[in-house]
Amino acid sequence: MNILILGAGQVGASLAENLANEANDITIIDSDGARLRELQDRLDIRTVQGKASYPSVLKQANAEDADMLIAVTNSDETNMVACQIASIMFKTPTKICRVRAASYLAYQELFSGKHSENPNGFPIDVLISPEQLVTRHITRLIENPGALQVLEFSKGRTQLVAIRAIKGGPLVGQELGYLRTHMPRIETRVAAIFRKDRAIMPKGDTVIEDGDEVFFIADANHIRSVMSELQPLEKPYKRIFICGGGNIGQRLAQTLEGRYQVKLLERNHERCIMLSENLRKTVVLEGNAADKDILLEENIENTDVFCAVTNDDEANIMASLLAKRLGARKVLTLINNPDYVDLIQGGEIDVAISPQQTTIGSLLTHVRRGDIVNVHSLRRGAAEAIEAIAHGDHRSSKVVGRRLDEINLPQGTTIGAIVRHNEVLIAHDHLRVQPDDHVILFLVDKSRINEVEKLFQVGLTFF
Repeated sequence: MNILILGAGQVGASLAENLANEANDITIIDSDGARLRELQDRLDIRTVQGKASYPSVLKQANAEDADMLIAVTNSDETNMVACQIASIMFKTPTKICRVRAASYLAYQELFSGKHSENPNGFPIDVLISPEQLVTRHITRLIENPGALQVLEFSKGRTQLVAIRAIKGGPLVGQELGYLRTHMPRIETRVAAIFRKDRAIMPKGDTVIEDGDEVFFIADANHIRSVMSELQPLEKPYKRIFICGGGNIGQRLAQTLEGRYQVKLLERNHERCIMLSENLRKTVVLEGNAADKDILLEENIENTDVFCAVTNDDEANIMASLLAKRLGARKVLTLINNPDYVDLIQGGEIDVAISPQQTTIGSLLTHVRRGDIVNVHSLRRGAAEAIEAIAHGDHRSSKVVGRRLDEINLPQGTTIGAIVRHNEVLIAHDHLRVQPDDHVILFLVDKSRINEVEKLFQVGLTFF
């Protein structure tokens, strides 16, 4: 594909890196020449310096030949106008736009897209809101105590969960085959195990060790039962403390306050007034999270989850470390700098959340070839989980009509489950793929994605 990326920030650069490695033609536009030169030295991409919404700059970037435009600059307005110009002047087929401001997102009629009833709005086919994606990600972690990552497929019916195996879980120290004997009524499949950052493809005789990061897939109703096999089950969370009242902090409080006891700490006085007027049950506090006295005063030692979601990585890290030392049960920390994520997760900070990785997974869903309806970027982009729809018949498709053990999967790829007519079927060798099945795959090595895409592309005989 010929893809035009507007904005060379963290998301734009990570996306360019992901897509350039998959034999796409990538052009990236940004006004920062030094940033573009650094990317060009590292990646096989074309760069154009200039303001991304200017018609002359888009023309210079050969926008008329682009199959897709992905607008992820730091300005919502630039992103929206660029999509409008790409549509009017260059007839770009697919336009993906990142919009952050809740003031725009509250009015969906502003955006037309392919399926909208309003033809006069901004012609945006896919609207991406990082704040919404991150809020959903954190909410799922709070709903599933002990999980490192919770990913949803087939409208939430199936979930892929990453969890740290801890001594005391019945399966720790046992072979995987024991799980079926111990839980005969629950269907689950371990998709991958990471041990000291090395991927292990699971087999029946694989022994789960203390400290392993285990990815398993199951029906959403069975997640808690499977988690209890891998670590002593944590009690459901009740008390949530949010540090930072920006867009993410506010969204998170609004999402959680109906089911949990929520406190939100914000240092800006005007913002505190606005939050207290807009939040119904959340207790809004004014102050600095680095102030030990405030945290002690608010009984931080009784807090189940401390979420640091300010715009400042260092402030988030320091506040999280302080909260953990003072007795918070679990700390979730928002980290924008991807270099920090590996450094801090798994120590005193339980889960480091990268907005870039959350956003990129959502973007990749629309870039993949074949009928891909869900993509999740895992382990800081090294692995990937995808949901693909099988089309065609046994003559035109490499998967339809075949048993799972007959499908020629790339090395390091496993099929975790199939969703058929709203029923979740956990993968077994004898299961045959039928037309319109949603197949959920886990790739330990993301560089094999092209081979997976080709598996799900329909041959000419289908037409």
